[in-house]
Amino acid sequence: MLIVRDVDVSYQGAVAALRGVSLSVPAGGIVALVGNNGAGKSSLLRAVSRNLRRHRGEITGGAVTFDGEPLRDPGDCVRRGLIQVPEGRRIFGRLTVEENLRLAAHGAGKKLVPDRVYDLFPVLAERRRQPGLLLSGGEQQMLALGRALVAGPRLLMLDEPSLGLAPQVVARIVTVLREINADGVALLLVEQNAALALSLAQHAYVLELGRVSLEGPAEKLRDDPDVRRLYLGATAVAT
Repeated sequence: MLIVRDVDVSYQGAVAALRGVSLSVPAGGIVALVGNNGAGKSSLLRAVSRNLRRHRGEITGGAVTFDGEPLRDPGDCVRRGLIQVPEGRRIFGRLTVEENLRLAAHGAGKKLVPDRVYDLFPVLAERRRQPGLLLSGGEQQMLALGRALVAGPRLLMLDEPSLGLAPQVVARIVTVLREINADGVALLLVEQNAALALSLAQHAYVLELGRVSLEGPAEKLRDDPDVRRLYLGATAVAT
């Protein structure tokens, strides 16, 4: 499905953010990309979704293909079912919940069918007429995910979906992601929370200073001493 091969990314023609990064996401799979701040995780998502230009970045080497074909621009990504949920819950605060969903569906050329979103997140059904800015942080993240779902994704890319959320909200989002994947939607999960990412994923990559330092089955990486020490914390090392 998605193949990133030997990709280099730089900003303003000088600052190298990625160096020879390769990864793949199979149809229906769940792949995690973990790493600390500054590792290049967001740059990789921008490269895949063709959003580098607005950040003054560019792909300077390698290739990104989806179903064997290059991705031309952000609109091409959406039309082909590659949908990103960016970090920061980018919703329209002055629009209602349902207007947010309707706009996302329209932008993807889809007819709005909000029932699935409301089934997954009943709280959004209760607040469908409320402006997005009046939602809690967790509810805004649910809405951001709902906006992605009404666009009809085949591959959903999530940038730090658990960041700043209460544990009960994270648990609900994890449940929803598993349900989405069971429906056949592939997931590329970018997370600083390595324990969460590795518990969800089947395969994982560790990104350090713009390079892939480790990759393999997520279960194997969970048991890797370096991953446990650097990303899973002292508690994980002691168990």
